[in-house]
Amino acid sequence: ALDTIDTATGEPAKAIHQRSDVCAVAPAAVVAQAMVALTLADALLEKFGGDSVVEVKRNIDAFEASIPDAQR
Repeated sequence: ALDTIDTATGEPAKAIHQRSDVCAVAPAAVVAQAMVALTLADALLEKFGGDSVVEVKRNIDAFEASIPDAQR
């Protein structure tokens, strides 16, 4: 058991429960997914940025309208 302290008394104690994760891939996947989402959002705002969501949406709509139908 790991060394810890008793939070009620402040005395040294042994931890009864400890983490025993055998693989950090699942938690890392959640972090990686969030980072990808943030990176994509940052790129979208860099390309179509504005001062409000309405302005960003308008910029995206204008960009999509500028693409010829044959390329959509």
